Amino acid sequence: MQAGPETRRWGSWGSIVVGAVIALIGLILAAGGAWLAMLGGSLYYLVVGVAMAVAGALLIKGRLAGGWLYLGIVAVTFIWAWWESGPDAWALVPRIVAPVVLLVAVLLVMPTLSWRRNRWQLALGGVAAAVLVTGVNLWVADANAPNPIWSQLPAPGTAGMADPSGQQVGADWPAYGGTYSARRYSPLAQINPANVGKLERAWLIHTGDLPKSEKIRNTYGAETTPLKIGDTLYLCTPKNIMIALEAATGRERWRYDPKVPDEAIPYTAACRGVVYYAVPGMAADQVCATRIIEGTLDARLIAVDARSGRLCPDFGTNGQTDAKVGMGEVPPGFVSINSPPTLVRGVLVTGHQVLDGQDRWAPSGVIQGFDARTGQLRWAWDMMNPQWSGYPPEGQTWARGTPNMWTIASGDEQLGLVYLPMGNAAVDYYSSLRRPEEKRFATSLVAIDVTTGKPRWRFQAVRNDVWDYDFGAQATLVDFKGTPALVLPSKQGDIYVLDRRNGRALTPVGAIRAPSGGVEPEQRAATQPVSLWHTLRKPDLAERDMWGMSPIDQMICRIQYRKASYKGFFTPPEAGRHSIEYPGYNGGTDWGGIAVDPQRGVIVANYNDMPNYVTLVPRAEANKRGWAPRDQARGDIGGAEGAGDPQANTPYAVDVNAGWRNKFWPFSKNGTGMLCKEPPYGGIRAINMADGKIIWDRAFGTARTNGPFGIPSMLPFTIGTPNNGGAVVTAGGLVFIAAATDNLIRAIDLRTGKTIWQDVLPGGGQATPMTYEANGKQYLVIMAGGHHFMETPVSDALIAYALPD
Repeated sequence: MQAGPETRRWGSWGSIVVGAVIALIGLILAAGGAWLAMLGGSLYYLVVGVAMAVAGALLIKGRLAGGWLYLGIVAVTFIWAWWESGPDAWALVPRIVAPVVLLVAVLLVMPTLSWRRNRWQLALGGVAAAVLVTGVNLWVADANAPNPIWSQLPAPGTAGMADPSGQQVGADWPAYGGTYSARRYSPLAQINPANVGKLERAWLIHTGDLPKSEKIRNTYGAETTPLKIGDTLYLCTPKNIMIALEAATGRERWRYDPKVPDEAIPYTAACRGVVYYAVPGMAADQVCATRIIEGTLDARLIAVDARSGRLCPDFGTNGQTDAKVGMGEVPPGFVSINSPPTLVRGVLVTGHQVLDGQDRWAPSGVIQGFDARTGQLRWAWDMMNPQWSGYPPEGQTWARGTPNMWTIASGDEQLGLVYLPMGNAAVDYYSSLRRPEEKRFATSLVAIDVTTGKPRWRFQAVRNDVWDYDFGAQATLVDFKGTPALVLPSKQGDIYVLDRRNGRALTPVGAIRAPSGGVEPEQRAATQPVSLWHTLRKPDLAERDMWGMSPIDQMICRIQYRKASYKGFFTPPEAGRHSIEYPGYNGGTDWGGIAVDPQRGVIVANYNDMPNYVTLVPRAEANKRGWAPRDQARGDIGGAEGAGDPQANTPYAVDVNAGWRNKFWPFSKNGTGMLCKEPPYGGIRAINMADGKIIWDRAFGTARTNGPFGIPSMLPFTIGTPNNGGAVVTAGGLVFIAAATDNLIRAIDLRTGKTIWQDVLPGGGQATPMTYEANGKQYLVIMAGGHHFMETPVSDALIAYALPD
């Protein structure tokens, strides 16, 4: 005689296995949920964890009640998920998908515990219903998620603006940002929304500059945007090889390799672009009458003949000038020029990257102006020694540790001004040792008179910055309601409009009360400036914004959120406890900058929306961990910025979890790799420059190359990924951009914000594209070189697209 279900002591093998899994997950959720509840967080995980442990135990015992209890848990979870996250499909995924997967398993084992004749039909029907309900929930959530904001796109020709750089873009692309006004705009319209779907690869070339070891691979980031002058493209590779190509075919005309050593690489081997200069008064057939100039990772300025690629003998010493002269001791990799100088009135104005987070008394952030013909120093601006106009007096050096300009300046040829987006002092997360002049000029836009090298005005966006919120983007020169102006985006997400003659704000700027505390509360400013005209910044984070691939890692992120110090925007860093910095140091807007359509008066801004998880590490503990400046025995090349930076000669090192990844997961050294904040992590937005209002705003980037543990999901759904690199907007009504981590280049309809063409790149597209005309045909060019920080595939491919003949 067979035993009935009422006499069973144990369930079937299936119910035992499924019950054990549910019970184990329940115990984990109950333990973590109790911790979270004690921290003041959600009670859901504790309650559901206990219920799951009971349901699992019943299933192990062979009780149908365990299955019904778990079904009730899933029903409650659906209600809770919608109550907490609303109609947001990506927010619902970790809340409901994993529980439903377990529900399918429960439904399939329940027939083994029942003696009803139709038990399998009911089970399979239940599975189908669970999958259908989940799919409908996610579809409804996605369909009812907040739609892009729509307003009227200004008509072409309503906001025409002259370009004060004196350059013309169209057939050519004469400067990194199109011109030194940095609008990233082209008047070309051959490619338009009606025909962009036919765009195809016209040519592809390989630069040959690839890392020769895995160690160096972890530093590569090909960020270059080529120039196009006449019939030739000019570009530089990550290690500063200059290359000239035939614009119509990609055929190589010449190359020059400055032989930059690997030890000169800072965090990233990157060369964003080169400079073209036609020397006034020189006959066209003279050597170096036209020249290509670049800054190198080992801080040289190098000039070569634009026609032959040979060094210019009249520039510096045999074509080279060393920008490190006057800096004193400079360890390899501590000073590098990775952005093209800005050329105004024959003066090459350059800053340089000083390796972040290494030493309070790292080399100087001095700004230098070199004669573009002779390579000789015209002037230097050392904020600690403003009386000096040239090299330091004998036996002295430029002041060490001062704020630097690692990114790209813009220039006004008419006013004779260069606009410097300034960084921070030599360590970002400790401020007590900063001098008054450093506090005054750090995280500011400084206008320099190119004739004298003296500051004309400054605009500061952060007071005594300890968040690495230095300006990364070029200011873009525009006309604003009849006033010569510039648009200034920031890492915080604020966008300002300033009179470029005097720095006066043309749009409202307010102040918010800033949180106090941290390790040096007396240093924190009571208020911080914010733009009241437009910001890309989202509301402060809440516990419900935490994310993961399952309820467990979402709970872990909630616990981390509750344990951390978070007082909103500008939360100061602490020691012995993490703090949350939101947005993180990668944006808002970073070095990719913005694009401006001067005919329609439209700003296009791609942006990041991620926090950082930060902690200061006392010096004794940092020493135990072996954190030391890179020039010392314990130092090393590469690594993410801020992740274990020693900040020598201050009381604290710093450890920055950029993007705030969940690093706590069994059997995985680096955790799931998923970010603790829910998507989107990046977006792209069109803004009406007349009033600062949003025209459209969309999540930017798909999930195809992202997934837990670094495994690509290959899902084509838009999630909004981190992005680095800028956009180009054209008179044809298109926005061309790569930048995201999904290795795609896109054409976006400027009117609607919809992607209407895309192509898969052979590497990451962390560079700004450019467009030009050759032989009557419009081309689009992108460097698909990848980027170690963005974890996209490294490549040496430069690709040109065009419409078919």
